[in-house]
Amino acid sequence: MSDSAPRPFLKWAGGERQLLPRILALVPPRIGTYIEPFLGGGALFFALAAERRFKRAVLGDVNAELINCYSAVRDDVAGVIAKLARMRNTPTTYYRIRAQRPDGLDPIARAARVIYLNRCGYNGLYRVNSDGNFNVPFGRYTRPRICDPERLRAAAEALAGVELVCGDFNAVLSGARRRLGADDFVYLDPPYVPISKTASFTGYAGGFSMADQERLAKQLRRLSDKGIAAVLSNSDCPDTRRLYEGLPAASLPARRAINSVASRRGPVAELLVHTPALRAVADAASCYGAAP
Repeated sequence: MSDSAPRPFLKWAGGERQLLPRILALVPPRIGTYIEPFLGGGALFFALAAERRFKRAVLGDVNAELINCYSAVRDDVAGVIAKLARMRNTPTTYYRIRAQRPDGLDPIARAARVIYLNRCGYNGLYRVNSDGNFNVPFGRYTRPRICDPERLRAAAEALAGVELVCGDFNAVLSGARRRLGADDFVYLDPPYVPISKTASFTGYAGGFSMADQERLAKQLRRLSDKGIAAVLSNSDCPDTRRLYEGLPAASLPARRAINSVASRRGPVAELLVHTPALRAVADAASCYGAAP
């Protein structure tokens, strides 16, 4: 058992920690089922788990390595800790582990590999090449925390009983929508619409095109029509304003720490969109308004 509050154990591009206070203010105080189809680092999930706000959770992501990692931590955290404890932060070890084929490893070794590469790779990036092979270089950190037993045990406790789904957001939402009720809540944190030609996030497994952004916007509107409480975060740009026109939204500043170019890690404008089912919560929190 762990006495620590659950927190993310992976660094992840696009993670919503910068916006957590504003998002948490929008989340209903009591949730039946919490659904998050773009899990990534899981910052909001762990924050809600620490506050015991939900009864059940369904978490999904299209990245099979990510979902396996969470599943292994949930099901055998001691095994993951044991594997990580034997790994060392050296270029030789890093490139040997990076070269391993995940499909040739058991679930525990696959999970430990993801955590190790995340901790020791350059700037915590998750990036694969056209063949699907992880290709982030060695990070040259002096003393990275490769194995954090307390944090991993706390995460395992938070994940106990959680349903983990590897698949496209449509699959996660389509299955969840059949059982969603008035006390449930959905959070959508997709790869952001790029705000420049060089800002596209290519690390998302399979990519995420503007057509995917259109599909996601339709899903959020379906949730809105059904009276389901949902929040979506994305970049604040003309495309997202068009996609979510008519829904309550606010533009907020955030700072992105994970980027291969240091000059692009500064403040950016992000858009939080929510369904009308959350209007009363938003008004009570006094944290929301129409996007300008």
